[in-house]
Amino acid sequence: MSQPLVSILVPFKNTEAFIADCLDSILKQSYSNWEAIFVDDNSDDNSFEILKTYSEKEVGISVYKNDSSGIIEALKTAYKHSSGNYITRMDSDDLMTPIRLETMVTNLEKHGKKHLAVGQVNYFRADGLSDGFARYEQWLNSLTVSGNNYSEIYKECVIPSPCWMLHREDFDACGGFNSDIYPEDYDLAFRFYKANYTCIPCDKVLLHWRDYSSRTSRTHEHYAENSFLDLKVHYFLELNYDATRPLAIWGAGAKGKTLAKLLLKENIPFYWICDNPKKIGKHIYDQELFNFDYLTELHQPQSIVTVANTKAQKEITQYFETKNMQAMIDYFFFC
Repeated sequence: MSQPLVSILVPFKNTEAFIADCLDSILKQSYSNWEAIFVDDNSDDNSFEILKTYSEKEVGISVYKNDSSGIIEALKTAYKHSSGNYITRMDSDDLMTPIRLETMVTNLEKHGKKHLAVGQVNYFRADGLSDGFARYEQWLNSLTVSGNNYSEIYKECVIPSPCWMLHREDFDACGGFNSDIYPEDYDLAFRFYKANYTCIPCDKVLLHWRDYSSRTSRTHEHYAENSFLDLKVHYFLELNYDATRPLAIWGAGAKGKTLAKLLLKENIPFYWICDNPKKIGKHIYDQELFNFDYLTELHQPQSIVTVANTKAQKEITQYFETKNMQAMIDYFFFC
C-alpha cells in the first residue's frame, strides 16, 4: 500500500542564513512521500535563489512567489498549490527531527479523522536560550505529552505553528488559512479547539524551534500582546462564556485593565477582583474593585485570571479547587 502524501507548507522571508538547514531536515525524513511547498513572501535576500537551486535538484520541493504579502497570504498561496492527504506547516528557520513526518502520519492513521497530530519541541538559540522560552518549551511539552493542549489555551498558543498535522478534510472544515486574523497560528489553534479535534499525545521531540532577535514573532506588530488578548476574548465569548453566570476578572494590572476595556467594549458585565489593598474599594473605568472573598457572594461565577505571578497562580488554583471549580468551565487563566 502506498504511503499517503503529506503537504508541507513553508512561507519564508529573508531567512537565507537558515533555510538550507530547514530544507536538509526535510530531505532527511524517514517518511518519504511528501511535497514541500515554499512561498517567498517578498524576500530581499538570497532565500529564493537557494530554494530555486534545491527545487531543481529535488523532485518534492517547489517554490512560488507570494500572491500578495504577509504570512497568511503566503500560506494561502502554498495551500493552493498543495495536493496532499495530510497538511502540515513548517517555518523556514526551524528544523524537523528525522522522525517528525513518520510519527505524525502514524498517529493520524491510527486515530483517524477529527484528530490533530502534535509533537514535543526543543527551542534553541545561538547565544543561549532565555528563561522565558525555556519555561514555554517545558509548559508546552507538558501539555503535548498527554494531549491536553486545549486545557490551557487561553494562556498562550498551545499548538506550535511549525509542528502540527491533520487530515486535509479536517483542515478545510475548520477554515484552513481562510481567516485573516493575526496572530494566525493562535487563531488556527482556537479553530482546532472549536472544531473539537482531539490532540494526539506525543512524547517525542519532533521540532527544533529556532529563536533569534529578528524572528517575525518578535518583531511584527501582528504578534503584539494586545493582539493576543483581543483573540482570547473573541474566542472566550464565543466558546466558553456563559451569559447566565456572573463573570469575574482577577487582577488589576496592565493585562487586567486591557481585558476590562475589551469586555466593556463588548458590553459584557463583570465583577473585578484584586488583592491590592490600595485598589480594593476604588473604581477603574467606573468598575469597583473587590477583594477575592467577594467571589463567594456570586452564584456559580466564571473567572478570568490575569495575575501573572506563578506563585499567585498556584494559590488561586488551589482556592478554586477548594470551591470545587473546574478549569475551562469555571475558571480560565489568560496569562
